[in-house]
Amino acid sequence: MLRKVGFLLLFSLCAASAAVAGEIRLSVAASLTDAVTEICADYARAHPGTTCLPNFGASGTLAKQIAAGAPTDIFISANPTWVDFLVGEKRVAADTVGILAANTLVFVGPKGRASALADLPKLKRIAIASPRSVPAGQYAEEAMKKAGVYDMLAAAGKLVMAQDVRQALVYADRGETDGAFVYKTDALLAREAVILFEVPKDFHSPVTYPMALTDSGRANPEAQAFFRYLSSAEAGKVLTKFGFVLE
Repeated sequence: MLRKVGFLLLFSLCAASAAVAGEIRLSVAASLTDAVTEICADYARAHPGTTCLPNFGASGTLAKQIAAGAPTDIFISANPTWVDFLVGEKRVAADTVGILAANTLVFVGPKGRASALADLPKLKRIAIASPRSVPAGQYAEEAMKKAGVYDMLAAAGKLVMAQDVRQALVYADRGETDGAFVYKTDALLAREAVILFEVPKDFHSPVTYPMALTDSGRANPEAQAFFRYLSSAEAGKVLTKFGFVLE
């Protein structure tokens, strides 16, 4: 009887270990939510027994969680800053860093509200993802400073901080602000707001999505396989479908 119980316990532990081995833990920039969700679903169908566990949010918030020990195999940021931060914290394998895709910063809102950065001072409320933790907010801040309107807007209290780019889009889409800085891929999801103008690319840093394996991901064969899949033609088709640009 004791041997039987021991065998059952060993079998249970092996089964639990196999389930864990089939998990891929992702920390992904919020603007990639729809695309990565579909990529994960496609991958799971082709690889039964493998489960993607994505955590979507602001890149800075996710990076700080990883630095604090949050279990993550793959990190996809909306700019290089937070990947570099994790490399410095020795949480990310520097030699695995690559670019998943690129995007475009745009300004959305009701038709006719603005057609260029110079028009922003005429507006009352402008949504921007928090520059402290969200790359989209950092890009928007760079662009407004380059255009010479940031200090004026900030001093007048016209900038409404959102926790991530998706929340900024919601503010503009609901009419709670006169407009918002978001990525083009997010703007395509709006119901009411429209793209008023694209922010000139030379007004801010390039909008790219670097990805990397964490130290735990490098030791996870499932994570390594999925990481390679992210650069495949199949994953690329999904990214393109949602408006991302492949580098």
